[in-house]
Amino acid sequence: MTATENDRRIDYIEFNVADLGRARAFYEQAFGWTMTDYGPEYCAFADGRLEGGFTTQGAPNPGGPLVILYADDLAAMQGRIEAAGGRIVKPVFDFPGGRRFHFADPDGYELAVWSKG
Repeated sequence: MTATENDRRIDYIEFNVADLGRARAFYEQAFGWTMTDYGPEYCAFADGRLEGGFTTQGAPNPGGPLVILYADDLAAMQGRIEAAGGRIVKPVFDFPGGRRFHFADPDGYELAVWSKG
């Protein structure tokens, strides 16, 4: 399998927020980001270079957003992460557009990896 140009790169950033409407209004007004609603708990954004989202499906994390990487092969990437000393903190789950899992790096930073398939 030939890797795509996005394989193993930061692809998406997700913010847990308390109020989706407030977050959307702030980033639209302050930065002019384009928004796409996906129901009452999720709104995606695009800044013209990078995409991300706002979700109310978790507690706000003022320490930083969830950094999400893309992988052509989700299972293989999970194996690589575990072999390198990472710990899976949320097993693979489906979401509109693909599947993903969350992991903690050796210092405890939580990141996620997603794939279309």
